[in-house]
Amino acid sequence: MLTAALFTRAKLRTQPKSPVVDEWIKKMFNFDHFEILRAIGKGSFGKVCIVQKNDTKKMYAMKYMNKQKCVERNEVRNVFKELQIMQGLEHPFLVNLWYSFQDEEDMFMVVDLLLGGDLRYHLQQNVRFQEDTVKLFICELAMALDYLQSQRIVHRDMKPDNILLDEHGHVHITDFNIAAMLPRETGLTTVAGTKPYMAPEMFNSRRETGYSFAVDWWSLGVTAYELLRGRRPYHIRSSTSSKEIAHMFETAIVTYPSAWSQEMVSLLKKLLEPNPDQRFSHLSDVQNFPYMNDMNWDAVLQKRLIPGFIPNKGRLNCDPTFELEEMILESKPLHKKKKRLAKKEKEMRKCDSSQMCLLQEHLESVQKEFIIFNREKVKRDFNKRPANLALEQTKDPQEENGPNKA
Repeated sequence: MLTAALFTRAKLRTQPKSPVVDEWIKKMFNFDHFEILRAIGKGSFGKVCIVQKNDTKKMYAMKYMNKQKCVERNEVRNVFKELQIMQGLEHPFLVNLWYSFQDEEDMFMVVDLLLGGDLRYHLQQNVRFQEDTVKLFICELAMALDYLQSQRIVHRDMKPDNILLDEHGHVHITDFNIAAMLPRETGLTTVAGTKPYMAPEMFNSRRETGYSFAVDWWSLGVTAYELLRGRRPYHIRSSTSSKEIAHMFETAIVTYPSAWSQEMVSLLKKLLEPNPDQRFSHLSDVQNFPYMNDMNWDAVLQKRLIPGFIPNKGRLNCDPTFELEEMILESKPLHKKKKRLAKKEKEMRKCDSSQMCLLQEHLESVQKEFIIFNREKVKRDFNKRPANLALEQTKDPQEENGPNKA
C-alpha cells in the first residue's frame, strides 16, 4: 500500500540527516520550482496562492506560513502535525498534499488546486443547494470520513468553510490543522473545533471516555442542514458558552421545513442524533439507509455522478480582495522574497540582542525538524517496488545477513 511506503519514509526521516543530504534536498525541490500566478485565500496559519510547477506545468494551490509568526504564536507543532497527517492520506474527496518544503522565511505546503470555491463562499453568495445536490455531497463526504476513520483520523473541523468544490462540483475536505489521530485504547478529550459544528459529547463535562469519530458525522449533519436551509439547526455562535450550548442540546427542538423530503429529514435526524452511540457514524449506516437505495457507490467514488450545482467557471470562486492584499497591502509579498531573504541573512549575521538570538534558535529548530515531502517521488518509488522485490529474490541468501538498505 502507498501508506506503507509513506510510513517507511517517515521512519527514515527520524534518522539524523547529513548536511550533504540537506543541501541535496534543497537543490532538488524548492520555491523556485513553481511560478506564482495569484493569491486566492488566507487562513489562521498562512496564505494561499495558485502556482504552476515549472516542469510539468501542472497547477496547484500553495499554502505558505511565515516561520517567525508561527514561532511567536506557538503554532509550529500544529503545522508539523498537519504535515505528518496529510503525508499519510490520499483520497478522491480530500484536498491531498503533494509537496512540502521550506526556506529561511516560510514553510510551504503544495496541495490539489480546487477552483470551485468553498461551500461557505457559495452560501454567502446566497446559493441554496437543492436536495439532490446535498444528497450527493453527503455520499461523497461520507466516503471521505470513512477513509479518515480507516486511518484513525478525526478531522474535528468539518464545516462549509473546509469543504472545497472542484470545477465539476464534487466536494473535498481540507484543513487538517486541528485533526487528531485517535488512540486505539481511549477517546479524545481535548476540546477542539468550531462551536456551531461541534457535537454534544464535546461539551459534556462528564467525558470520562472522551469522544470519537462520531463527532465528524455530527458536523456533516449540521453542514448538510445549513446547505439546504441557509442557516444551522442550532443558534450557536463562537461566543456562546459551553454551558449554554450543553443546555441548548437538551432543550432545543430542531425544525425541518415541510418542503424537505421525509427521507432527507430522517437521514439528517440520524446524523444529528445527540447520543453518539445511536448516531450514524459509519459509511455502512448511510449506504444501508433506504434513502440511498438508488445510489451507485462505485460511481460516487469515481466521480461519475454529476452534481446538481456546478461552480461558475467564468470566474474564480473566492474573495477578489486576496489578490489586492497580497500585492498592495501585504508587507512581505511573496514575489519579493529573494531580495528580502538576502537582506535578512545579512541582518542575522549582526545578531547581538539576546531576544533576536533566541528567536533565531527557534527558527533554526524549525528548519531542522521540518518534514520535506514529495508525493511524486513517493509514487515513483512505490511503482518501482515490484521490480526491486523480484531482484531481491534472485540474490544469494547469504547476502541477507548484510546491512539493510532503505
